[in-house]
Amino acid sequence: MHIGVMGDHGLSDVTEMLVRGELWKLVTGYQTYGLVGVSPLGEGPETWFAEAVLEHGGTLEVLGTPAAPAGPAGPPAGLLRQARAVHRLAPGMDPVDTLLGLVDELVAVWDGEPGTPLAAAVTAARTRGTYVHVIWPEGAARIG
Repeated sequence: MHIGVMGDHGLSDVTEMLVRGELWKLVTGYQTYGLVGVSPLGEGPETWFAEAVLEHGGTLEVLGTPAAPAGPAGPPAGLLRQARAVHRLAPGMDPVDTLLGLVDELVAVWDGEPGTPLAAAVTAARTRGTYVHVIWPEGAARIG
């Protein structure tokens, strides 16, 4: 089972704890054999999901661009080293379309706000028939 993730950024500390708990609950509902998390390893939920998959015993695939450096400006180097594959995007490739092409299900850490890139991704996934887990726990908030 390949499960992809996309998530809102700029979440409060309380929201981080709530979302991490929901991600762990979701991930541990799957058997570890065959569990593959696919993540762009963006800040926040995309990294937290990758960590949960690996901690549960699943494997990780990373979706990224050749220019994305590891470290503070890019994906965490430790997670990149643990990935069984890194799917590089050529210039002009749509990262959402590529992610949806790699996964059976999508986890969207999303506040439900319409008209955002994440809303468009959720709509695209549902249009394809990809099951979407929307995670936005009660009490969650964005900063700013």
